Amino acid sequence: MTIIDNKLVQTFYKKRKPNTHKGDFGHAFLIVGSPNKMGAALIASKACLRSGVGLLTTNVPKEEKTSVTNFIPEAMLYFRENSIDFTPFNAVAIGPGLEQNEASQKIVYTSLLKVKENLVLDADALNILAQNPDWFSQLPKQTILTPHPKEFDRLFGTHNSEDVRRATALKKATEWNCIIVLKGHQTFITNGIDSYENSTGNSGLAKGGSGDALTGIITAFLAQHYPPIQAAVLSVYLHGLAADITLSEQSEESMLITDVIENLGMAFKKITA
Repeated sequence: MTIIDNKLVQTFYKKRKPNTHKGDFGHAFLIVGSPNKMGAALIASKACLRSGVGLLTTNVPKEEKTSVTNFIPEAMLYFRENSIDFTPFNAVAIGPGLEQNEASQKIVYTSLLKVKENLVLDADALNILAQNPDWFSQLPKQTILTPHPKEFDRLFGTHNSEDVRRATALKKATEWNCIIVLKGHQTFITNGIDSYENSTGNSGLAKGGSGDALTGIITAFLAQHYPPIQAAVLSVYLHGLAADITLSEQSEESMLITDVIENLGMAFKKITA
């Protein structure tokens, strides 16, 4: 197992060249949010844009249009009520704040069929997958699953320790040709061949919204043409590093994920230093 540190991420981090434009950094698509859970959509969207993606389109219910435009006007909108053409997008994430109703289940299944690569499943998308285990066979190759321990157990059965979960993650990543990001203290990442343990982050991330931000970050790096395993590794490290930087101005108790997102820029600077 490899420890994720600054030296490792510097081996594949792509520093921007001066003569670039937004088209060079991809177009991300987030299927997120619902009338009662728009915070997740906004957090994922802002984290995605703060992670360098060229363009972001956020898919939300039409009635929530002003929630997005007022909070993050840089995001474009695609309304939940419309059928989705996935062809313009370089990376797609589904789940934060989505809810688990019949309409959401249809969106998840349709996405599994139509998205050919660079897919991230989190939160309610994982819970929907857990309710429909036969859908695992439809996962595009190298789909990134980002469960916390309870979501992991819903997907793969109850486990009584982190070590046992990691063993199952290794097995399931191999079986389904996917990448599993098992979130927690020293987040564990595996594609079934290579496994990684993160070295950044603190208990200030043990709050709602942290996983939504991570989903946005991962999607940004996928859209920027990082291979999926590199996108997962870099995102987890950067997310934790921004949280560590946030401790200079907040405590672990007072830290909010919006504080962490605002420190992603400083985290990038530490990677490139």
